Amino acid sequence: MARGADTKLDNRVRMPALILKRASASRPSGEWNDDDFDVLANGAVVGRIMKAAAAPDGAPWLWTLAFGHHEDRTPTHGYEPTREAAMAAFAKSWRRE
Repeated sequence: MARGADTKLDNRVRMPALILKRASASRPSGEWNDDDFDVLANGAVVGRIMKAAAAPDGAPWLWTLAFGHHEDRTPTHGYEPTREAAMAAFAKSWRRE
């Protein structure tokens, strides 16, 4: 069966969806701020996004890849003005874009 012009092969590697989960729901012990999130891929914690106590002016949201998930990814952390921007920066690094 011939492939139609509208059927294209996607050669990109499919990355698992990144899910934000409040630290208080993700980690059973400790007291966690409402602005503290774990980033999960396939159910495993691969990073963290949180409103940092000490951060550059105008960029209070820290994102960081979890130890063991840095391989060939750069940058491994950063600061952004919003949680959404931090998630986008995290995803870009995670996908090695």
